Amino acid sequence: MPNMIRAPFGKTADGEVVEAFTLKNTNGIEVQAISYGGIITSLKVPDRHGAIGDIVLGFDSIDGYLKDHPFFGAIIGRYGNRIAKGRFSIDQQPYTLATNNGPNHLHGGARGFDKHVWRADILTENSLRFSRVSPDGEEGYPGNLQVEVIYSLTNYNELIVDYTATTDQPTHVNLTQHSYFNLAGAGADILGHELMIDADRYTPVNGELIPTGELAAVAGTPFDFRTPTAIGARINAPHPQIKNGQGYDHNWVLNREGPALELAARVLEPSSGRTMEVATTEPGMQFYAGNFLDGTIVGKGGAKYVRRSGFCLETQHYPDSPNQPDFPSTLLRPGTTYTSRTVFKFGIQ
Repeated sequence: MPNMIRAPFGKTADGEVVEAFTLKNTNGIEVQAISYGGIITSLKVPDRHGAIGDIVLGFDSIDGYLKDHPFFGAIIGRYGNRIAKGRFSIDQQPYTLATNNGPNHLHGGARGFDKHVWRADILTENSLRFSRVSPDGEEGYPGNLQVEVIYSLTNYNELIVDYTATTDQPTHVNLTQHSYFNLAGAGADILGHELMIDADRYTPVNGELIPTGELAAVAGTPFDFRTPTAIGARINAPHPQIKNGQGYDHNWVLNREGPALELAARVLEPSSGRTMEVATTEPGMQFYAGNFLDGTIVGKGGAKYVRRSGFCLETQHYPDSPNQPDFPSTLLRPGTTYTSRTVFKFGIQ
């Protein structure tokens, strides 16, 4: 398999072996992912002059990923984003989850999917499957959950992420991918990136970043990205929702016609000409502008990840859906299969 490179990437504190897998296409794009957390550690794409740059934040070695960091590049589960007070009920049965974000549950808990070594299987020369069983009771969730995530890199410059999951008890599932992007490469902030999000509404949050339940119109607010707008244009606007997130850290309600793959967002970095389109089957997308990065994390090549030096576009169901009956349901029952697809497509303008 000439386009797939498999190599050691160190060990966890418990001695589990971590491997790295490098996928390449015919256009010079290269993706490296590791079996720890299914983390995408690098994503190299050309700019308009053909210069290759790494456009995701992360670390040069396993050591950085084993320390506390803000979910760089990881598979997130069982539930991406926040669940209020770490509680929900299924069929009148209450469940209590780990609380790891103040009083709330975030990104699967204290040891979510991002902090486990996954089984890795090479499927083809350009596709890789990560799988694991999340046991009944892990971080408080009911049911044994069998999860698979497949990364595929095509010669159309697409990184396809396919998620599937099945359970033996009713449980909530909301998987996502948490790469931090900077299409200019490391070192610069992301405020000049021009972003389009195909969404007429978003979910406002309280001071703990838990949705209020409202689906608010973006029109006339700093949250209107229906036409391409620089991320930095309104990120410090005097708007109560900007204050709550210290910038953008919100879920957008994507304009959708049905369950098929549809374009959610497009990003252009003007200086390099790099573009990224995000298409998904999910109903929502969390746009996070790296507001809580503060320069204390030293990443690849000694780069300090300062405030707003990376952004996330996390395709997902809405935050706190288990406690919000008017939101699309995240409940998975035995005999049904959770499926989700997101495609990141890279180009040059």
